[in-house]
Parts: sequence; C-alpha cells; structure tokens
Amino acid sequence: MEKKDLILHLIGEMSNFILNKDPSRLVISLHQEEDGFHLAVVDNNEYTDEEVSSIERALNSKKRPELAGYYGAMTGHDLLGSARLDLLGWQIKHADVQIFGGGLKIDLWLGSDRFETDKFNIPKKKS
Repeated sequence: MEKKDLILHLIGEMSNFILNKDPSRLVISLHQEEDGFHLAVVDNNEYTDEEVSSIERALNSKKRPELAGYYGAMTGHDLLGSARLDLLGWQIKHADVQIFGGGLKIDLWLGSDRFETDKFNIPKKKS
C-alpha cells in the first residue's frame, strides 16, 4: 500500500468510526515528515473513561506487521467498533487517545524510530 493510500485509508476508517456517534464537529489534522506522519482526529462527542480506554487498547494492539497489509484491506467490510480499530492498530506505530476540549482526540503515529512524535501534536488549551 502506498503512503497516500494508507493515509486515505486511515482517514476514512477513523472518520467512519467517529461519525457513527454523529458528532456536530469532526476535525482531522495531518502532519507529514520524511520518515513518518501524524494524524490527529478530534470530535465533540462525550465519552466515558471506559470508552476511551477501550479505543486506546484497540488501536495499540500487538503489532503484526506481517498481517497489516492483508488485514488493512479488510477494514471497512462487515466489522464494527473496536474490531475495526484492532485492524487499524496493526497498521500504525502508536496511538494516543484522550478527552480533549469536550470531545475526543485520537493521535495516530506512523514512522521510523527516528520520528519524534512529541514535535507533532495539537497542544492542549492552557487553563
């Protein structure tokens, strides 16, 4: 899968997942670097701590690089909720999930070990 196709695939799957809760706001931010990229997805739905933990667990499932491409083609087909997120988790390096601005913020990271994820993040509002 080419980089552009992977990005489009991740954006589509994350949008589909978030839109299932019918938000009035959905923001997607992409930052590309030579050896990786960061995709941030923010909505304005309410989530419980249990939902946030479940989403983060699914996206940070054990990495299976030998199966990522194969299962990546399956996302979007007859799978619901965290089952779809498990498949996405196999394709990314790391995910951070947190309550943010009255909604949810999901950061997806793909890149080499040199990719410095802390440089590419939407900062929290200062209180």
